[in-house]
Amino acid sequence: MTARTIGAAILALGLCLPEVVAANGLSGSYLAARQASYIGDFTAAAKYYNRTLYYDSANPQLLERAVLANLSLGNLERAVDLAARLEKDGERSQIAQIALMAGEAHREAYPEILKRLREDRGVGPLIDGLADAWSELGRGDMSAALVAFDDVSDQRGLEGFALYHKALALASVGDHESAEAIFASKQTGPIQQTRRAIVAHVEVLSQLDRNDDALQLINDTFAEGGDPGIEALRRRLEAGENLPWTAVSGARQGLAEVFYTLAVALSNEAEDDYTLLYSRVAEYLRPDHVDAILLSADMLERLEQHELAVATYKRVPRDDPAFHAAELGRADALRASGKVDAAVEVLERLAETHGDLPVVQSTLGDLMRQLERFDDAVTAYDRALAAFDGPEPGQWFLYYARGISHERLDDWPKAEADFRSALKLNPEQPQVLNYLGYSLVEKQEKLDEALSMIERAVAARPDSGYIVDSLGWVLYRLGRYDEAVPHMERAAELMAVDPVVNDHLGDVYWAVGRKLEAEFMWHRALSFVDSEVASDEVDPDRIRRKLDIGLDALLSEEGLPPLKVANDGG
Repeated sequence: MTARTIGAAILALGLCLPEVVAANGLSGSYLAARQASYIGDFTAAAKYYNRTLYYDSANPQLLERAVLANLSLGNLERAVDLAARLEKDGERSQIAQIALMAGEAHREAYPEILKRLREDRGVGPLIDGLADAWSELGRGDMSAALVAFDDVSDQRGLEGFALYHKALALASVGDHESAEAIFASKQTGPIQQTRRAIVAHVEVLSQLDRNDDALQLINDTFAEGGDPGIEALRRRLEAGENLPWTAVSGARQGLAEVFYTLAVALSNEAEDDYTLLYSRVAEYLRPDHVDAILLSADMLERLEQHELAVATYKRVPRDDPAFHAAELGRADALRASGKVDAAVEVLERLAETHGDLPVVQSTLGDLMRQLERFDDAVTAYDRALAAFDGPEPGQWFLYYARGISHERLDDWPKAEADFRSALKLNPEQPQVLNYLGYSLVEKQEKLDEALSMIERAVAARPDSGYIVDSLGWVLYRLGRYDEAVPHMERAAELMAVDPVVNDHLGDVYWAVGRKLEAEFMWHRALSFVDSEVASDEVDPDRIRRKLDIGLDALLSEEGLPPLKVANDGG
């Protein structure tokens, strides 16, 4: 199980076992809760921690763990109730304070949030400072809100966050000129490059009757055709429509944005289970916050909580521009949970409703290829390529994947054509160079060109075992056995348990006369045939035949050219 689970967050709290376990009901529930927490099962953890409180309702450790489990699960109402009990008993807990602030924001109890912050019962510097500003706006004091935003801006490392939220707050009360001045200054830093911030800026410009500038911002930032939401904005701007302001409509949505902003900032820095707490609060405060829903689902996938991820993705409305992204995520989570047929069904339905999006067709093609349904994969890749208006560099992968599918269908002319089309778009792409070069070697075609391709692939990816193996193998096929040895040995170091690589090294050793070592490598290859990394390219019966009669005799038996003469070093 992944260590990046709720268990890691619980352990980080520094909690210990209750000193007294009074009854079997408590001990059984507690142990079940701990185990669920360890493996990251939020549903079971919440269930059993809630049950422990039936037996020991005042235990602060159990209360805090139950708050954490319910927050992670998205049961905010239950988390808020438990956190209130903790605080009433005089316990201080950051986890509980996250829940309590979320509850107060949900009730729009802005004076209570401000009182909490004045009494140093907050969450952390960034959340507290921005919550202060939005709460001042929520109780009607815009001047105090602006002062609070500026106070956050003065703190080291927080200026970008503060200015971004200040711009949102100004726009939410109709001061689009001041909001645009902040966006135009670009002092918000990396946060301004996020999709959500760019859309907010576009809406501000449109509100100022600057549709041309808004359209230019979209064109400068986003490629055409890949994002239905952006395409809809582009069409509306081109039609001269003034876009309404939708980013944040009030203090409660502003507070949701605070938690979402921090979740995004943490998503590549902190543990996923910790990030999840903030995205869950953003969802709670703004149920239509699709970006928060998608972030929570992504965190759940990364935590291997696939069923919860499926349920979270499913909350994105069908008419939302991000519906296709949610369905792609849901299909991936279903596949990861072993429900492959359900994943295929989701993607096939999505291809019917959103088939004009290349990513939908390519994702369906990828799944079909993984399932070895190569005819279906080719059909999906055909549709993906047809969805483009013209050639684009990113299409190389579609040609590459379709080429693999054609090759597996024994249609080499179409496969080779696709691989070469991929290289026209991305001439030094190592995966394509390796696959095409290796395939040519196996077919004994254009060996000099194959060698050149694989050498270029190795230069790009010197630590890729598959690619280094290909280089050793093409040298072997060319009869340059001594040159092949170091490359094959390096490949075997990089992929020590791969049966194909070990088999190849055995052949190379035999070719240079190191026959005892060759037999050892063939035995080693057979020992890995049933391993999880075993390739379908390995032929255990052929390896056994080599062990029985030797490689030279096998080549003769198969009607293949003999090896060149080598000194016997066995």
